[in-house]
Amino acid sequence: MATAPNPTPPLSSAINGSPSKPVPGTGGPTVTRASTRRAGRAPRSRAGAAWVGICVAALVLVALIVFMLQNTQLVLVSFLGMQGTVPLAVALLIAGVGVGLIALVVGSIRIAQLRRRLSHGG
Repeated sequence: MATAPNPTPPLSSAINGSPSKPVPGTGGPTVTRASTRRAGRAPRSRAGAAWVGICVAALVLVALIVFMLQNTQLVLVSFLGMQGTVPLAVALLIAGVGVGLIALVVGSIRIAQLRRRLSHGG
């Protein structure tokens, strides 16, 4: 009469939940979790990054619209001898766009400077 074969015991690394630890006495290669960590996730792509950027921009736009609707009182604005009244939100929006344009110009000059330095070799 044949006896049922004894099943092999599970590896100790599978029992203790640490597959990166080597099994004692085997000396074989170890398995790391880094390769299996993102097995269920899709890889990141430019389209995904663009989608996140569009979502953030839409939220900022909604916040800007709410801000403009809540700040409609007129304020006196003076600039280089000129005076006028505009809604507070419009005045702040114009100031913010002006700061953004200044940052864009300064950043563009710096990028051009760095590119020139790289193209001339030092």
